[in-house]
Amino acid sequence: MTWKKVLNPIKESDYFKNLWEKVKFQYNSNKCFPPKNEIFRALELTEFEDVEVVIIGQDPYHNDGQANGLCFSVSENVTAPPSLKNIFIELKDDTGIERKNKDLQDWAKQGVLLLNATLTVKAHEPNSHKDLGWETFTDYIIKEISDKKDNVVFVLWGAFAQKKALLINQSKHFIIQSAHPSPFSVYKGFFGSKPFSKINNYLLEKGKKPIVWG
Repeated sequence: MTWKKVLNPIKESDYFKNLWEKVKFQYNSNKCFPPKNEIFRALELTEFEDVEVVIIGQDPYHNDGQANGLCFSVSENVTAPPSLKNIFIELKDDTGIERKNKDLQDWAKQGVLLLNATLTVKAHEPNSHKDLGWETFTDYIIKEISDKKDNVVFVLWGAFAQKKALLINQSKHFIIQSAHPSPFSVYKGFFGSKPFSKINNYLLEKGKKPIVWG
């Protein structure tokens, strides 16, 4: 099954057509991120049938050159934001892997869907597109994965992402929840949570390939 087939009902709806008009208006009248051709990059790099892990972010990075369509990921030529630095600190503590590459597309290509709940943002204004209507679309994606697939790992970092647990059938999927990796909450349960080894242990239990995090 492909994203095209899964998303066709919602993409053909009046709701989505209205959302896309609002998005186009924002991009035509303001500086917005990620680049327009990367808004759906998470879905382009991780096809529906390949999804093994879902990491949910809130909205794209809002500073110049950072957002590249994958939550928590940035392009190689920009400095790693604090949350990504903390993710890499936990990755090393958990697995011993010292990751340098800031673009997480290699994770995406292995089946890690790096999905922001809101897929666009106005430059330098965090969460500025939260009312455009993106969450109806991304909630639909999460629920379709939950309904149509088995044994997917959902990673919910922070209170915002944890609300998405209501969309997930916990009897057939594995949910990892902890504090968010941002500097404001990283010491409240993110550091030491060992999400990367937990993901791979579960995948191996289910006879699946582990993710190569490095």
